[in-house]
Amino acid sequence: MSIEVGSKLQGKVTGITHFGAFVELSEGTTGLVHISEVADNYVKDIREHLQVGDQVEVKVINIEKDGKIGLSIKKAKDSYRPPRKRQERPNNRPNTENFEQKMSRFLKDSEDRLASLKRNTESKRGGRGARRG
Repeated sequence: MSIEVGSKLQGKVTGITHFGAFVELSEGTTGLVHISEVADNYVKDIREHLQVGDQVEVKVINIEKDGKIGLSIKKAKDSYRPPRKRQERPNNRPNTENFEQKMSRFLKDSEDRLASLKRNTESKRGGRGARRG
């Protein structure tokens, strides 16, 4: 069976690193499952999900010109759906504001953030902008 992008294959985990797992495929070829392609949620330690010797189903997501094979365990699952884009509305506000209202809200938020930033940086410098003389 030839290895092509998009194909699902069975493989055996042969090595684990901090950035992913090496999986041996058919015909002695090896590919890498990056740590971000192991599970749908955040993976801090890959050893919590995989061990050397585990049989896994992987999907080929890319093949580099130099022969490196990129694999994914989470995309091999039938239930995988790509993440949806978030809506651009902050705080789920209805989009009924006119331009002037949006600008005044933006200016108020900006002034609040600048005041907070100024307050935090002044306290770290030793007070109210002490001058060296």
